[in-house]
Amino acid sequence: MNDKERQENRLPKIFNIPLTEIDDFPDHPFQVRMDEDMDQLVESVKSRGIITPITLRKKDDGRYEIVSGHRRKKACELAGLETVPAEIKELTRDEAIILMVESNLQRSVILPSEKAFAYKMKLEAVKRQGQRTDLTSTPVAGKSRNAESADLVGETLGESGDQVRRYIRLTSLEPELLQMVDEGKIAMRPAVELSYLNDIEQQDLVPAMELADATPSHAQAIKMRKFSQEGKLTPEVIESIMCEEKPNQKEKISIPYASVKRYIPNSVPPEKTGDFILKALEYYHRHLERQRNDAR
Repeated sequence: MNDKERQENRLPKIFNIPLTEIDDFPDHPFQVRMDEDMDQLVESVKSRGIITPITLRKKDDGRYEIVSGHRRKKACELAGLETVPAEIKELTRDEAIILMVESNLQRSVILPSEKAFAYKMKLEAVKRQGQRTDLTSTPVAGKSRNAESADLVGETLGESGDQVRRYIRLTSLEPELLQMVDEGKIAMRPAVELSYLNDIEQQDLVPAMELADATPSHAQAIKMRKFSQEGKLTPEVIESIMCEEKPNQKEKISIPYASVKRYIPNSVPPEKTGDFILKALEYYHRHLERQRNDAR
């Protein structure tokens, strides 16, 4: 065997696998978004095919599951292809989870909820593997094995162990609150504190936020967690905390949409109403200034 043959033998074997034989990774925490990036990927697949093969794992029933490449598989489907080039790897369930998480964290946009469930899956996989985290992370007196595993996960992902644990706490949030974190309406620090409230308390928080037209500050979230630990976090207490004036709170003007709807063109969506009103006020202000100047 010459050098060229040896080099070719070391290259991964690529197979064209029918899309109908491929399943998504179980509980895959990363979304496949139908956005502009997906449109561009589909056009690229149509013109050049798949440049980087996806990674698959053979299942016991003879089918395959995706370890890396959910977006590429979807792009192939949308492009009308029947097969996708893939590398088949022999991986245990936990090895597949770790590879799936690490490969998907290379995406340009990752939601907090995606990180939260991905970190949780990887942490559980690392703990099941029984790795000697005491040999691969800096020993800290009094640390639990869970804490050591979180530190190890953080090292491989470029995060601190504490940050890994914070993200994992988000998986305890009710879906509506977690969505607010993804949308940037609730910051990370108060979100972590709110994750310690039980399901009913979190559900009671949602209408209280709507009433206050605000989301909890870090201080308010800490206060709610304390009341919850004492068994005193009733809906009335939540509402009272949410209606407290925050030190840096700015005055707000609330106008019912129904009251201004007749003045708003149909072409203006409800979420843009505030911008439209602001522009109208600016125009009216300039109108008043012109009137004052004409009267001089």
